[in-house]
Amino acid sequence: MNTEVRETAAAAQPQVAAAPLPHQFALLRQRRFAPFFWAMFLGAFNDNLYKNALAIMVAFQGARLLGLESNDLVNLAGAVFMAPYILLSATSGQLADKYEKSMLIRRIKLLEIGIMALGAAGFYWHSLPLLFAMLFGLGCQATLFGPVKYSIMPQHLSDAELTGGNGLVEAGMYVAILVGTLLGGVLIADRSQGASYVALAALVCAGAGYLSSRAIPHSPAAAPQLRVNWNLFTETAANWRMIRGQRVLWLAILGNSWFWFYGAIFLAQVPGYTRDVLHGSESVTTALLTVFSVGIGTGSLLCEKLSGGRVEIGLVPFGAFGMSLAALTLAADAPAPAAGVVDAAAFLHQAQNWHVLLHLALIGLFGGFYIVPLYAMLQTRSDPAQRARVIASNNIVNAVFIVASALFAIGMYRLGLSIRQLFVAVALLNVVVAAYIFSLVPEFLIRFLVWVLLHTFYRVRSRGLQHIPAQGPALLVCNHVSYIDALVIGAELPRLPRFVMDHLIFKVPLLSWVFRAGRAIPIAQSREDPTLKEKAFEAAAQALREGDLVMIFPEGTLTKDGEFRPFRAGMLEILRRQPVPVVPMALSGLWGSFFSRVEGGSAMVRPFRRGVLNRVELTVDAPVPPEQVTLEGLQNKVLQLRGDRP
Repeated sequence: MNTEVRETAAAAQPQVAAAPLPHQFALLRQRRFAPFFWAMFLGAFNDNLYKNALAIMVAFQGARLLGLESNDLVNLAGAVFMAPYILLSATSGQLADKYEKSMLIRRIKLLEIGIMALGAAGFYWHSLPLLFAMLFGLGCQATLFGPVKYSIMPQHLSDAELTGGNGLVEAGMYVAILVGTLLGGVLIADRSQGASYVALAALVCAGAGYLSSRAIPHSPAAAPQLRVNWNLFTETAANWRMIRGQRVLWLAILGNSWFWFYGAIFLAQVPGYTRDVLHGSESVTTALLTVFSVGIGTGSLLCEKLSGGRVEIGLVPFGAFGMSLAALTLAADAPAPAAGVVDAAAFLHQAQNWHVLLHLALIGLFGGFYIVPLYAMLQTRSDPAQRARVIASNNIVNAVFIVASALFAIGMYRLGLSIRQLFVAVALLNVVVAAYIFSLVPEFLIRFLVWVLLHTFYRVRSRGLQHIPAQGPALLVCNHVSYIDALVIGAELPRLPRFVMDHLIFKVPLLSWVFRAGRAIPIAQSREDPTLKEKAFEAAAQALREGDLVMIFPEGTLTKDGEFRPFRAGMLEILRRQPVPVVPMALSGLWGSFFSRVEGGSAMVRPFRRGVLNRVELTVDAPVPPEQVTLEGLQNKVLQLRGDRP
């Protein structure tokens, strides 16, 4: 077996990797990621090199060279580039699902070389038709590459690496956008040779991107039997129906697209904000965009650290509300008006202006926290055979939201709002939209609250999470140590289970809202409420029939001394109604904490009883077939997993 085939076979089974990489930057030394990353980076760099060079040439030389109004041309250029995202995304998703992805990327990169050659001719002859044909071609190339870019990563990265990989891609993309935009402006500024410099740089960059793509490992087609529907309209409608039928993915796409709405408004206003509020020159605009891009890149990279190597959607609310807070502080900040137009050096010399840079950096930073987990969520929760089409659908909705953002800004200005008032309006609207999405998918907010709790009081380590089924039903069982066992387990598992829990714990103030939002199932003992007990068994069985994970604590009550209580037969009743595999788990390290029963059977008596950042472990073992489950055997298995540390 040759090296490429061995690497591909290993990449196809990421869950059995020996251990997650020590740091996300190690991926840049791995063939399964690095060639793809650089192909992506060079493509984003080239797109923005060309787009900014064209925009500057049109804005400053359009009337002289082309005999046309520059504002009309700039707006037309934006529409030409965005059109393929709406028209071709559905087709590009089908192609990415049907064909082997490394081959597809190589062909897309060859297309990029041809497009850049066309653009070089347009720059040389100052031909507007050729220049706009190239711009449309770049939009087509970016549309084709988008679904492949995000659907290829889950084939070569484990779930533990996806957040880090997405963080690198998002950070790299914004760095490429920034550097490409700056270089395009610098090169085209030379009135005599600038067009030639841009053409040469674009061709060299396209060639380097193609060479990088040749090293991407083989990436098998997810749905080779798929018949491509070349009708753009019917396929777009089919994709719409597909994602609307998957509620969580649809809402994740809406959340993702809202980020592009939000970000597009801020990016579009930066030049006007620089001119009208800061009284700065073009160089100040460049400085602000640089800080914003660095902020997004930093936030994207920090996601891997903050999420502990998991797809942690709890960061999404953190990012959403952080973006609004930073935008409100930006709008409230009022730098002292300058005597005249200042350049970047003079602007940075004034200490009060650094507040503006900080606000923009924070908007970008929280934006990174927001967007990276959403992309990872789309990758991990979509069917592998439909993943590229899900990403393509996301791109269509993104494009629609970007167009809507421009219309929204125009409407707000027509109502008489200033730029700073527009920032306030968008920040408040962001809170409303985020709250609405999180109310529809409580998992976002639950994971956020649990993430804050665990990172404040505990250090949690998990082992054996690969035994949790990625799809389909299973009954999870675990020892019961504290009132927050469900929160710890819910935060660590890749899928949020439905918890069967004592009705008294279900009613604990504050925690009750979390349990209700997570669709927990309250249960009571027969002597307390036999009707509630029967309803709980049937609700658990129905959840399993629907393909959910169900979590039960077979002891039936919290331990009072750290030791196990006998497992009760309720678990067997659930299995009788709906036989499914049983996954044994064990918690250790929570006994004696604020949330466990000690000191005469009371919990939550003395805060910080064990200090902060206590080490907690969750251990998961392989599923047990339902026909092999016994109470004694399962209790012994959980006891072994827990070990000597309660």
